[in-house]
Amino acid sequence: MNEAEIKARIAEIEREMSSPDFWADKTKAQEKVKELGELKEKLLGVGKYEKGNALLTILAGAGGDDAEDFAAMLARMYQKFAEKRIWGRTVLHQNENDHGGYRNITFEIKGKGAYGELKNESGVHRLVRISPFNANQKRHTSFAMVEVVPELPAADKEIAIPEADLKIEFSRSSGPGGQNVNKRETAVRVVHIPSGIAVHADSERSQERNREKALTILRGKLYRKRQEDREKEAMGMRVSSTVSAEWGSQIRSYVLHPYKMVKDHRTGAETSDVDAVLNEGALEPFIEAEKNLAK
Repeated sequence: MNEAEIKARIAEIEREMSSPDFWADKTKAQEKVKELGELKEKLLGVGKYEKGNALLTILAGAGGDDAEDFAAMLARMYQKFAEKRIWGRTVLHQNENDHGGYRNITFEIKGKGAYGELKNESGVHRLVRISPFNANQKRHTSFAMVEVVPELPAADKEIAIPEADLKIEFSRSSGPGGQNVNKRETAVRVVHIPSGIAVHADSERSQERNREKALTILRGKLYRKRQEDREKEAMGMRVSSTVSAEWGSQIRSYVLHPYKMVKDHRTGAETSDVDAVLNEGALEPFIEAEKNLAK
Protein backbone atom coordinates (compact mmCIF):
# COMPACT_ATOMS: atom_id res chain seq x y z
CA MET A 1 0.00 0.00 0.00
CA ASN A 2 1.21 3.50 -0.80
CA GLU A 3 0.84 6.43 1.60
CA ALA A 4 -2.51 7.56 0.16
CA GLU A 5 -3.97 4.04 0.45
CA ILE A 6 -2.72 3.71 4.04
CA LYS A 7 -4.35 7.04 4.99
CA ALA A 8 -7.60 6.02 3.30
CA ARG A 9 -7.66 2.69 5.18
CA ILE A 10 -6.92 4.44 8.49
CA ALA A 11 -9.83 6.81 7.89
CA GLU A 12 -12.10 3.86 6.99
CA ILE A 13 -11.28 1.95 10.18
CA GLU A 14 -11.73 5.06 12.32
CA ARG A 15 -15.18 5.62 10.78
CA GLU A 16 -16.07 2.04 11.67
CA MET A 17 -14.80 2.55 15.23
CA SER A 18 -17.11 5.53 15.68
CA SER A 19 -20.13 3.29 15.08
CA PRO A 20 -22.11 2.42 18.26
CA ASP A 21 -22.08 -1.31 17.42
CA PHE A 22 -18.36 -1.50 16.60
CA TRP A 23 -17.63 -3.58 19.72
CA ALA A 24 -20.59 -5.92 19.22
CA ASP A 25 -18.17 -8.46 17.73
CA LYS A 26 -15.17 -8.15 20.07
CA THR A 27 -12.90 -10.46 18.08
CA LYS A 28 -13.46 -8.56 14.86
CA ALA A 29 -13.14 -5.22 16.64
CA GLN A 30 -9.79 -6.20 18.18
CA GLU A 31 -8.50 -7.25 14.77
CA LYS A 32 -9.45 -3.83 13.38
CA VAL A 33 -7.75 -2.03 16.26
CA LYS A 34 -4.58 -4.08 15.71
CA GLU A 35 -4.68 -3.31 11.97
CA LEU A 36 -5.09 0.38 12.73
CA GLY A 37 -1.99 0.35 14.92
CA GLU A 38 0.04 -1.44 12.29
CA LEU A 39 -1.06 1.00 9.58
CA LYS A 40 -0.16 4.01 11.68
CA GLU A 41 3.26 2.53 12.43
CA LYS A 42 3.81 1.87 8.73
CA LEU A 43 2.76 5.41 7.87
CA LEU A 44 5.04 6.97 10.45
CA GLY A 45 8.01 4.70 9.75
CA VAL A 46 8.60 4.26 13.57
CA GLY A 47 10.46 1.24 14.91
CA LYS A 48 13.79 2.06 13.20
CA TYR A 49 15.35 3.39 16.39
CA GLU A 50 13.45 1.33 18.96
CA LYS A 51 16.48 -0.77 19.92
CA GLY A 52 18.86 2.17 20.17
CA ASN A 53 19.88 4.77 22.73
CA ALA A 54 17.64 7.51 24.09
CA LEU A 55 18.09 11.19 24.92
CA LEU A 56 15.85 12.26 27.78
CA THR A 57 15.12 15.87 28.70
CA ILE A 58 13.16 17.08 31.73
CA LEU A 59 11.95 20.68 31.93
CA ALA A 60 10.36 22.18 35.03
CA GLY A 61 6.93 23.62 34.29
CA ALA A 62 4.41 25.55 36.36
CA GLY A 63 5.18 25.45 40.08
CA GLY A 64 8.38 27.41 40.81
CA ASP A 65 10.81 25.75 43.25
CA ASP A 66 8.45 22.80 43.61
CA ALA A 67 8.44 22.16 39.87
CA GLU A 68 12.23 22.33 39.71
CA ASP A 69 12.45 19.93 42.66
CA PHE A 70 9.98 17.65 40.87
CA ALA A 71 12.21 17.73 37.77
CA ALA A 72 15.08 16.48 39.96
CA MET A 73 12.84 13.72 41.38
CA LEU A 74 11.98 12.57 37.86
CA ALA A 75 15.64 12.66 36.83
CA ARG A 76 16.52 10.36 39.73
CA MET A 77 13.57 8.10 38.88
CA TYR A 78 14.67 7.62 35.27
CA GLN A 79 18.28 7.13 36.23
CA LYS A 80 17.26 4.43 38.73
CA PHE A 81 15.16 2.77 36.02
CA ALA A 82 18.16 2.82 33.65
CA GLU A 83 20.49 1.58 36.39
CA LYS A 84 18.39 -1.54 36.91
CA ARG A 85 18.80 -2.34 33.22
CA ILE A 86 22.55 -1.71 33.37
CA TRP A 87 22.20 1.10 30.82
CA GLY A 88 24.83 3.83 30.67
CA ARG A 89 23.77 7.28 31.87
CA THR A 90 25.53 10.54 31.01
CA VAL A 91 24.34 14.07 31.81
CA LEU A 92 24.75 16.22 28.69
CA HIS A 93 23.43 19.49 30.12
CA GLN A 94 21.87 20.67 33.35
CA ASN A 95 20.54 23.97 34.65
CA GLU A 96 20.39 23.54 38.43
CA ASN A 97 18.86 25.92 40.97
CA ASP A 98 20.10 26.77 44.48
CA HIS A 99 17.99 24.01 46.07
CA GLY A 100 19.30 21.08 44.04
CA GLY A 101 16.35 21.17 41.64
CA TYR A 102 16.56 21.44 37.87
CA ARG A 103 15.14 24.06 35.57
CA ASN A 104 16.08 21.57 32.88
CA ILE A 105 18.35 18.57 32.48
CA THR A 106 19.24 16.36 29.51
CA PHE A 107 20.95 13.02 29.73
CA GLU A 108 21.91 10.26 27.36
CA ILE A 109 20.77 6.72 28.14
CA LYS A 110 22.85 4.12 26.33
CA GLY A 111 21.59 0.58 26.13
CA LYS A 112 19.77 -1.88 23.91
CA GLY A 113 16.11 -0.92 23.63
CA ALA A 114 16.44 2.29 25.67
CA TYR A 115 14.43 4.44 23.26
CA GLY A 116 11.75 1.81 22.71
CA GLU A 117 11.28 1.40 26.47
CA LEU A 118 11.21 5.09 27.32
CA LYS A 119 9.67 6.84 24.30
CA ASN A 120 6.15 6.86 25.76
CA GLU A 121 7.36 8.68 28.87
CA SER A 122 7.23 11.86 26.78
CA GLY A 123 4.60 14.25 28.05
CA VAL A 124 3.54 16.34 31.04
CA HIS A 125 3.95 14.82 34.52
CA ARG A 126 2.07 16.21 37.56
CA LEU A 127 3.03 16.12 41.25
CA VAL A 128 0.68 16.77 44.18
CA ARG A 129 2.20 17.02 47.68
CA ILE A 130 2.71 19.16 50.76
CA SER A 131 5.27 21.67 49.55
CA PRO A 132 8.62 21.56 51.39
CA PHE A 133 9.10 25.15 50.20
CA ASN A 134 5.92 26.46 51.82
CA ALA A 135 6.13 27.44 55.50
CA ASN A 136 2.36 26.99 55.86
CA GLN A 137 2.58 23.31 54.82
CA LYS A 138 0.00 23.75 52.09
CA ARG A 139 -0.70 21.23 49.35
CA HIS A 140 0.94 22.20 46.08
CA THR A 141 0.62 21.02 42.48
CA SER A 142 3.58 21.28 40.14
CA PHE A 143 4.39 20.10 36.64
CA ALA A 144 7.34 18.96 34.56
CA MET A 145 7.69 18.10 30.89
CA VAL A 146 9.54 14.95 29.83
CA GLU A 147 10.80 14.56 26.27
CA VAL A 148 12.41 11.35 25.02
CA VAL A 149 13.98 11.23 21.56
CA PRO A 150 16.12 8.63 19.76
CA GLU A 151 19.85 9.08 19.38
CA LEU A 152 20.51 9.45 15.65
CA PRO A 153 24.18 9.05 14.66
CA ALA A 154 25.75 11.75 12.50
CA ALA A 155 26.06 9.30 9.59
CA ASP A 156 22.29 8.65 9.61
CA LYS A 157 20.67 10.49 6.70
CA GLU A 158 17.18 10.36 8.24
CA ILE A 159 17.54 13.96 9.42
CA ALA A 160 19.86 16.20 7.39
CA ILE A 161 20.45 19.66 8.86
CA PRO A 162 22.03 22.30 6.59
CA GLU A 163 24.66 24.43 8.34
CA ALA A 164 22.76 27.54 7.21
CA ASP A 165 19.85 26.45 9.43
CA LEU A 166 22.00 26.50 12.57
CA LYS A 167 22.97 29.23 15.01
CA ILE A 168 25.79 28.08 17.29
CA GLU A 169 26.84 29.86 20.47
CA PHE A 170 29.62 29.09 22.94
CA SER A 171 29.90 29.89 26.65
CA ARG A 172 31.75 28.73 29.74
CA SER A 173 30.72 25.31 30.90
CA SER A 174 29.04 24.96 34.30
CA GLY A 175 28.88 21.18 34.08
CA PRO A 176 31.14 18.50 35.61
CA GLY A 177 34.82 18.44 34.77
CA GLY A 178 36.48 20.76 37.22
CA GLN A 179 38.12 24.17 36.93
CA ASN A 180 40.12 23.31 33.83
CA VAL A 181 36.89 22.97 31.88
CA ASN A 182 35.61 26.36 32.98
CA LYS A 183 38.69 28.23 31.78
CA ARG A 184 37.53 27.86 28.17
CA GLU A 185 34.21 28.38 26.48
CA THR A 186 33.31 24.72 26.01
CA ALA A 187 29.53 24.82 26.54
CA VAL A 188 27.54 24.82 23.29
CA ARG A 189 24.06 26.08 22.48
CA VAL A 190 22.64 25.22 19.05
CA VAL A 191 19.49 26.82 17.69
CA HIS A 192 17.67 25.31 14.71
CA ILE A 193 16.50 28.50 13.02
CA PRO A 194 13.52 27.13 11.00
CA SER A 195 11.87 25.45 14.01
CA GLY A 196 13.25 27.56 16.84
CA ILE A 197 14.37 24.44 18.72
CA ALA A 198 17.36 25.13 20.99
CA VAL A 199 19.62 22.50 22.57
CA HIS A 200 22.57 22.62 24.95
CA ALA A 201 25.55 20.41 25.74
CA ASP A 202 28.31 21.15 28.27
CA SER A 203 29.45 17.82 29.69
CA GLU A 204 32.42 17.29 27.36
CA ARG A 205 35.86 18.91 27.67
CA SER A 206 35.96 20.43 24.19
CA GLN A 207 33.76 22.67 22.10
CA GLU A 208 33.79 20.18 19.25
CA ARG A 209 32.60 17.26 21.39
CA ASN A 210 29.86 19.37 22.96
CA ARG A 211 28.87 20.58 19.50
CA GLU A 212 28.55 16.96 18.36
CA LYS A 213 26.42 16.09 21.40
CA ALA A 214 24.19 19.13 20.87
CA LEU A 215 23.64 18.21 17.23
CA THR A 216 22.81 14.64 18.25
CA ILE A 217 20.11 15.97 20.60
CA LEU A 218 18.83 18.29 17.86
CA ARG A 219 18.57 15.47 15.31
CA GLY A 220 16.53 13.43 17.79
CA LYS A 221 14.20 16.34 18.54
CA LEU A 222 13.64 17.06 14.85
CA TYR A 223 12.98 13.39 14.16
CA ARG A 224 10.41 13.17 16.95
CA LYS A 225 8.76 16.42 15.83
CA ARG A 226 8.49 15.13 12.27
CA GLN A 227 6.92 11.88 13.45
CA GLU A 228 4.40 13.72 15.62
CA ASP A 229 3.53 16.12 12.79
CA ARG A 230 2.98 13.20 10.41
CA GLU A 231 0.74 11.47 12.92
CA LYS A 232 -1.38 14.59 13.41
CA GLU A 233 -1.68 15.10 9.67
CA ALA A 234 -2.65 11.47 9.17
CA MET A 235 -5.39 11.92 11.77
CA GLY A 236 -6.57 15.12 10.09
CA MET A 237 -5.37 17.25 13.01
CA ARG A 238 -3.83 20.68 12.77
CA VAL A 239 -0.10 20.64 13.55
CA SER A 240 0.36 23.01 16.49
CA SER A 241 3.07 24.03 18.94
CA THR A 242 4.19 21.78 21.78
CA VAL A 243 1.96 21.22 24.80
CA SER A 244 2.74 23.41 27.81
CA ALA A 245 3.45 21.80 31.16
CA GLU A 246 0.32 22.75 33.06
CA TRP A 247 -3.20 21.71 34.04
CA GLY A 248 -5.21 19.46 31.75
CA SER A 249 -2.34 18.09 29.69
CA GLN A 250 -0.67 15.61 32.07
CA ILE A 251 -0.07 12.00 31.08
CA ARG A 252 0.71 10.84 34.61
CA SER A 253 0.05 12.07 38.15
CA TYR A 254 2.15 11.41 41.25
CA VAL A 255 0.05 12.10 44.35
CA LEU A 256 1.78 12.15 47.74
CA HIS A 257 -1.00 13.92 49.70
CA PRO A 258 -3.75 13.45 50.89
CA TYR A 259 -3.23 9.84 49.70
CA LYS A 260 -0.48 8.06 47.78
CA MET A 261 -1.05 7.13 44.17
CA VAL A 262 0.73 7.18 40.82
CA LYS A 263 -1.72 7.01 37.92
CA ASP A 264 -1.17 7.03 34.18
CA HIS A 265 -4.06 8.88 32.54
CA ARG A 266 -3.60 7.21 29.14
CA THR A 267 -3.81 3.58 30.23
CA GLY A 268 -5.41 3.75 33.67
CA ALA A 269 -2.42 1.89 35.17
CA GLU A 270 -1.90 2.90 38.80
CA THR A 271 -0.10 1.97 42.01
CA SER A 272 -0.11 3.19 45.61
CA ASP A 273 3.59 2.38 45.98
CA VAL A 274 4.78 5.89 45.15
CA ASP A 275 8.15 5.37 46.85
CA ALA A 276 8.99 2.42 44.59
CA VAL A 277 8.17 4.48 41.50
CA LEU A 278 10.01 7.68 42.42
CA ASN A 279 12.89 6.27 44.46
CA GLU A 280 13.51 2.93 42.77
CA GLY A 281 12.42 3.65 39.19
CA ALA A 282 9.65 1.03 39.26
CA LEU A 283 8.14 2.11 35.94
CA GLU A 284 7.56 -1.35 34.48
CA PRO A 285 3.76 -1.48 35.03
CA PHE A 286 3.28 1.85 33.24
CA ILE A 287 5.61 1.03 30.36
CA GLU A 288 4.03 -2.40 29.83
CA ALA A 289 0.51 -0.95 29.96
CA GLU A 290 1.44 1.59 27.29
CA LYS A 291 2.93 -1.15 25.10
CA ASN A 292 -0.24 -3.23 25.43
CA LEU A 293 -2.37 -0.22 24.53
CA ALA A 294 -0.40 0.22 21.32
CA LYS A 295 -0.83 -3.43 20.27
